[in-house]
Order: sequence, then C-alpha cells, then structure tokens
Amino acid sequence: MQEIKYSVIGTSWITNSFIEGAKLVDGLQLDGVYSRSEEKGNAFAQAVGAKRVFKSIEEVADSDTDFVYVASPNSCHYEQCKFLLENKKHVICEKPVTVTSEEFSKLFFLAEENNVRYFEAIMYMHTSARYALKEAIQSIGNITSAHFDYSQLSSKYDMLLSGGLPNIFNPEMKAGALNDLGIYCVYPAIDLFGEPQEVTALQHFLFTGVDGAGSAILKYKDKIITVSYSKVAEGRAPSQILGDEGAVTIDAVSQLKGIKNFDKKGNIIDEIASEDKITLMSNEARSMYNFITDFEHNKGLYYECATMSQKVLNCMEKMRTDNGTE
Repeated sequence: MQEIKYSVIGTSWITNSFIEGAKLVDGLQLDGVYSRSEEKGNAFAQAVGAKRVFKSIEEVADSDTDFVYVASPNSCHYEQCKFLLENKKHVICEKPVTVTSEEFSKLFFLAEENNVRYFEAIMYMHTSARYALKEAIQSIGNITSAHFDYSQLSSKYDMLLSGGLPNIFNPEMKAGALNDLGIYCVYPAIDLFGEPQEVTALQHFLFTGVDGAGSAILKYKDKIITVSYSKVAEGRAPSQILGDEGAVTIDAVSQLKGIKNFDKKGNIIDEIASEDKITLMSNEARSMYNFITDFEHNKGLYYECATMSQKVLNCMEKMRTDNGTE
C-alpha cells in the first residue's frame, strides 16, 4: 500500500478530529504541524504525535509532505492554499474553502494546472448517508418545501459577552454564523434540489459586525426551501423535507445524523444509520488518499465536490448580497 504523508495547519479541535479520523485510513501518516504560534505548534505536535513542527508555511511547501489539511481562520484560507498549490502540494481545506466563489475558481484551476488535488473539507460530501438521503426522498412524493436548520450556541459566546473577541466572532477573520454553520444547510439544499432561481436572505448582526444568526428563502420553480442558522442559540427541532406522500427528517444536518423516513400517516418506514464524528472525518481523509493514489477511479467524486463548492459559494454570496453585506 502506498504511504501518503500529510501535515496540518491549525491546532484547534477540528484539526485534532481530522487527525483522529485519518488514523482510520490505511496508508496515511501524520508528518508535521504548522501554526502561526510556534508555542501552540510545539504543544499540539507533541499531543498528536507529529514528527516535526514547521516554523513557516514556506517550510511546509519545501517539505516532502504529500498533502496539507488547512484549518486556519477563514481569512487565511485563500492565501495559504494558493501558496501551497503553487508549490504543488495537495490541499484539503476546512469549510468554507474560500470566502467567495471567484477565489475558489482561481484556486481550483491553479490545482488543475499543477496536477494536484484541492477540495473542501465538508462532511456532507463524503458520507454514505448522503446517497441514502437522496434515495429516501424519492419515496415521499412531490416535494414542495423543505427546511434545513443548524443552530448551535457557540462555546465562545460567553467569552464574547465577557469582552473577549474569539475568532469566530471577529469580522477580520471572515467568520460568522453563515460561514460556520449556515453552509451545512446550503449544501443539502443545492445538492438535492439544484441552484435556486431566487434568494431572499436576512442576517442578525452582533456588535462585532459578524452575523450571529440568519435565514434565507431559496425559491425554485416548483418549491420553496428555507434555511436557518445561529451561533447564539441552541436549536432543538430537526430539519425536514416535505412531500405529499411523506416526510424525511434529519436530526443533525451537519453530520446527516438521525435521518427518518415517514409515510403520510406519520409512520416511520425507515431510519438511516449514521456515522460518528471521527468516522465522518476519516471519510474526508480517505477521499484525499484515493484522489492522490487512484485519481482515475475517483475523479467523479472529486469533480462533483468542486462543482458543489462552487454552487454553494454562489448561493452564499447571494445570501450576503441580498442582505446588503457585500
């Protein structure tokens, strides 16, 4: 089996989750860690068992590591990924892969020019539950509406209220609720129903200038899809897709967890098994391994991921523009 070495940029819990997931993929070997803080980089590398700590992104690019998982603040994604791709490193970047669709397009074609792989780390695209969901909605008849929600009270909210400015609530970091949580609602909307004809959106802004919550209506020729998201409140209701022959509900849209298929009398006719968080992260790592080692047999998913990233970013830009934020 071919061994692929990878390094990580970022030292947050999501990076640790990716590393734990990658342990489930035969052939992947953790190489190095890079952080803007050398102290954090050293501590994280020791904790996760990385072989080395990079002092600069130039060192990452000059190394023999095969691919880089980028989990830095959103504002760093474009320049860091651009530099790595220019130096012919494969890159998987945390969502949102870029802030704008134009940025993504530039980086995707740069990757193509350099014959390296570049895609977004979004669990939705790499789980078997996605295909099961698509099959489930075929049984509920004519679908005229759906609602996708991801509302999760941020663990950093108390820090914000106490006078701190965590990255997720810092506008300079290109953060906020849409980029962090709303994206998980836009993905299934676009994947299941295509790009909308019209987008109407509203966002609730915090005193820092970032969106703490928001909602949008995606209008299609034959249906209305709504999305809602929040980092300042904890949601309890599931997402749901409604047809005239039944309904499909999703307890956790980010992980496609707790999918239930109901007939029109309210009877559960099927429940789709879900994967735990580490397995979901391993799916992303496995996709990268497959894209590198056997691209010919995996290029269908690769280009599907690229198309979806472009469409989702297009929709999110419309949501921001409609709200007067761009």
